[in-house]
Amino acid sequence: MTTAPPIAKSPDATGGPSRGTRGRRMSNGMFAFLLTVPGLALFGAIVLYPLIASLVTGFFEQDLRFPGRSWVGFDNYADVFAGDFAAILEHTLVFTVGATAAPFLIGLALALALNTGMKGSGFFRGLFLFPWVIPGVVVSFLWMWIFNANYGVLNGALIKTGLIEESISWLGEPGTAMLAVIITKTWASFPWMMVMLLAGLQTVPRELHEAAAVDGAGAVRRFFAVTWPGIRGVAAIALLLEFIWNFQHFDTIYVLTGGGPAGATETFAVAVYQDAFKGFDLGHATALGGLWMLLLLVLVGVYLKLSERETK
Repeated sequence: MTTAPPIAKSPDATGGPSRGTRGRRMSNGMFAFLLTVPGLALFGAIVLYPLIASLVTGFFEQDLRFPGRSWVGFDNYADVFAGDFAAILEHTLVFTVGATAAPFLIGLALALALNTGMKGSGFFRGLFLFPWVIPGVVVSFLWMWIFNANYGVLNGALIKTGLIEESISWLGEPGTAMLAVIITKTWASFPWMMVMLLAGLQTVPRELHEAAAVDGAGAVRRFFAVTWPGIRGVAAIALLLEFIWNFQHFDTIYVLTGGGPAGATETFAVAVYQDAFKGFDLGHATALGGLWMLLLLVLVGVYLKLSERETK
C-alpha cells in the first residue's frame, strides 16, 4: 500500500514568502530611520545639546571659578545691552565689511588679469594662493612683525620713502589697529575670492566679449554689460560667505590686538572669549553669544535664500 507524499506549504500568490513572514519584514521607512539614528545621535550630542545648554546658561549667573549657578532671568541680556553691545556690534561690522570688500576687489582684479590668458598665468595663480594655505595664527604673527612699531618692515619702508617721519604704533593706536587687522585678514582672504571669481569668469562665453567688441564696446562697457552679469551670482555668494565668516572671525584679531587697544578691535568673537575665559562670567558671555548667534542666523538665512534663487 502506497502512501501519498506530504503536501508542501504553498507560497503566496506572488511566489514570495508566506504572509506571516512578510508581516514581520521591516518597512522601508523604519529601515531608513534606523540608518539615520547614529548621525542624529552624534548631531544631538555634539551640536544640539551644547547649543541648548549654552542658551539656557544665559539666564543664570555663573562663574567659571566656582561651582553652582543662580537664576537671574533676562538680567544678563539687559547687562549686555546696557554695556558695550553697540560698540562691539559697530567694531564687528567695520571689520566684517572691510575684510570682505577689500579681498573682493583685489581678488576680482587678479581674476580678471589671470582670465586674459597672459603668459605665466599658471605660475601666478599658484603664487597668489600661497597666503591662503598658511594657518591664520602664523599669518597673524607674520603681520605682527610687519606692523611692529620698533623694527617693523612697514615703518621702515614708509620712513625711507619719506611718507612718514617717525614710527607708527599700528597695533597700539585705536585709529590704526582696526586698519591693521583688516589688512592682515585681506592678505589671507583675497586668494579665495580670486579662485571663486576666476571660476565664474571662465564660464562667461568669449563669443559674447567678441560680439561686444565688434559692436564698439570698450573694456569698461564690456565688463558691465557682459562680464559682471555672468559672474554676478558667483560674486554674490562669495561675498555673503566671506561676510558670514568674517562676522565670526577670531584668531587674527585676538593674536594681533586681543580686542584692544581700549576695545577698538573688540568684535563679538573676542568679546565672548574675554567674558568667558578672562572675566569668568559665563552667563554674560553666553547672553552675548546668543545675540551674536541670532545675527548670524539672519545672515545664514539670506545666504540660503540667495543660494536657492541661484540654483533655479
